[in-house]
Amino acid sequence: MAAPSNHAQALGVATRLVAARVLDAVLHRHRSLRAELGPALSTLPDPRDRALAEAICLAVLRAPARYAATLDAWMPKPLSARDGAVRALLMAGLAQIDPLGLPAHAAVGATVEAMRASGQAHRAGLANALLRRATREGVPPGDPRAHWPAWLQARLAADWPDDVDAIFEQSARMPPMWLRVNRQRVTRDAYLAQLADAGIQAFVDDDLPDALRLSHAVPVSTLPGFDAGLVTVQDASAQAVADALSPSPDARVLDACAAPGGKTTHLLEREPSLAMTALDIEPKRLAQVGDALRRLDVGEARLVAADAADLAAWWDGTPFDAVLLDAPCSATGIVRRQPDVVLHRRERDLDALLVLQARLLDALWTTLAPGGTFVYATCSILRDENARQVDAFLARTPDAVVEPLDARFGRVSGAGRQVLPGERGRDGFFYARLRKR
Repeated sequence: MAAPSNHAQALGVATRLVAARVLDAVLHRHRSLRAELGPALSTLPDPRDRALAEAICLAVLRAPARYAATLDAWMPKPLSARDGAVRALLMAGLAQIDPLGLPAHAAVGATVEAMRASGQAHRAGLANALLRRATREGVPPGDPRAHWPAWLQARLAADWPDDVDAIFEQSARMPPMWLRVNRQRVTRDAYLAQLADAGIQAFVDDDLPDALRLSHAVPVSTLPGFDAGLVTVQDASAQAVADALSPSPDARVLDACAAPGGKTTHLLEREPSLAMTALDIEPKRLAQVGDALRRLDVGEARLVAADAADLAAWWDGTPFDAVLLDAPCSATGIVRRQPDVVLHRRERDLDALLVLQARLLDALWTTLAPGGTFVYATCSILRDENARQVDAFLARTPDAVVEPLDARFGRVSGAGRQVLPGERGRDGFFYARLRKR
């Protein structure tokens, strides 16, 4: 493919081509969004272009059936199976118009030029006609559940019959951007003032002492003091985990499944005296924990790459005062942030996750000191992974006692609390706090 001209580059053609390549890989070749997006974005030197490419990808993947149906209805003849890249670029164009709301001249012009730059100049007219129609008529609304697999729709309807429509609707929306202020470096009020000076509007959350919610998402590069460690991007639901665990000063704490480090660093921001162990099975992702610790400069943690359930591989036998298990899960509570989850998740994957969660619970419980606190959390909204998983653990673990959490952590769900997607602007999340007798 020929390199885009200077004029095409000025229109943001490279940004659209990157987004289309990622979408083609995820939608048509069943690749993981996480695996594709990072390397693709690294080819764009400008952080604003990276932010736009990511926004386009997420917008399409939150409602792929909507854009596919629009193309099927408006195309004079259907594209062939070999035209996945063309289809992805057209879907990216539609998403720029709705929901991203880019100016029509930018969305249409850049996408048409990208079609030419991709070697499909004979389809530039088609792209122009389709996107101009979208600017005139709007992109037809779609069913937000259309791309969810039937088995998962059925489980959610059974688990949350009164909330299931809202779950699908919220999961298709762009989530708010939440920040966590590093209290070791700056107060929340002082950072709020820095944001205001930078023209970024934000709001405090009375239930979360370190949280700020932005009125509009912005590129991380525009956040004052981000590289200096003043702030972290972290959803409110994930921030609440630190409040659920609340370890005492100087406590020995284990953060199992710790990567990429958001909860490890938050706990150390709250209490730098903690003797923290951050454990993860993936060495490459564990390295991100170290990167976060260095950026935030909040102390040290022992980083261990190992299977958390294989105690012989990593545990020295000294009990922990507090253990956090943010368990591997279906991620059904964060579909708006990881929308490819519902495209690729299979029912047998869930069965394997349930077995893994139980294995981790049983193993890590043995590392907790008597009187210690154990928090089990997931970003799932499925009762099998949450309330039922904890109930089953309690039934087979005589020395485990429930410590109830208050309404800040969502609605009561079994022995824990559940937040559903979009509630108070938060991601879907489950928390259960237990104490060892």
